[in-house]
Amino acid sequence: MSSIITDALNVLHEESSDLYLGEGLSETRALEPLEFFREYVSKNIPVIIRGACDSWPATNKWNADYFRKTIPDKKVTVAVTPNGLADGITVNDEGKEYFVMPYEAEMTMTEFLDCLEQKRENYIPYIQKQNSNLTEDFKELLCDVKPEIPFASEAFNKSPDAVNFWMGDDRAVTSMHKDPYENIYCVIDGYKEFILIPPTDLPLVPYHRYPRAEFKYSDHWEIEPVKDDDETGLPWICVDPKQPNYSKYPQFKKAHKYRIRLDKGDCLYLPSLWFHHVTQSHGCIAVNYWYDMDFDIKYCYFKMLEKMCKF
Repeated sequence: MSSIITDALNVLHEESSDLYLGEGLSETRALEPLEFFREYVSKNIPVIIRGACDSWPATNKWNADYFRKTIPDKKVTVAVTPNGLADGITVNDEGKEYFVMPYEAEMTMTEFLDCLEQKRENYIPYIQKQNSNLTEDFKELLCDVKPEIPFASEAFNKSPDAVNFWMGDDRAVTSMHKDPYENIYCVIDGYKEFILIPPTDLPLVPYHRYPRAEFKYSDHWEIEPVKDDDETGLPWICVDPKQPNYSKYPQFKKAHKYRIRLDKGDCLYLPSLWFHHVTQSHGCIAVNYWYDMDFDIKYCYFKMLEKMCKF
């Protein structure tokens, strides 16, 4: 990397630290659309809204017992892994690293809940299908949540592209990544813990390129490589923000890391392109609303950063 680019990236880090980012994230209990847009969306800054969904019927009803009574035979798609790392980096028996997608199992809701209770060794289930699975696969539950987030829909001037249902094992980890969506994340039961890093820290977040693979399961686990037209592999973040190796990735020490916990009834506005790593309590239930991001100057700057960092 040339000295001019290095100097420019150092200026970005210094200026963003002084002018854009604070010591912690803001918290509130209610937001009006104009306030939300001015203070958070326009600045691409997260905000925690405490108790924002604690009056929803879902927050007062949804748990394992409720699902056993109301949708016991409901067919669900469950992502299953031996290590809790769906869509993450796993090392195979020969010591080679892959970006591995989960094994997908079809089971009833009762079977899924039994699996959660049993906590089988090397068999970690997570409902995480991100195709607006709440509206497509769990129509029986829609009356218990809002179809959209009113202050967000007005601020974005659009309805959500997807509304997703999440429920899983406390051993399941969402590895650090970013999304091209404005995200309103709502915890219905249990808690979620996030590590957030702003997009301006992209130069400090280390990536590698990995061949893709899938977990396969019959009576034992296998990692099966996927034929990929791009032989350079998939770029993915190669550091664990909970246990970072600063000797190997010293630049990551300078990244701004915000650690937050969302409890039952809390919501988070997670802006587009923010890096996030997520863990959860056992059997945690959440719903999130994805609003398509505007591909504006912010996105152009981010793509320029990617090019400068040679991703």
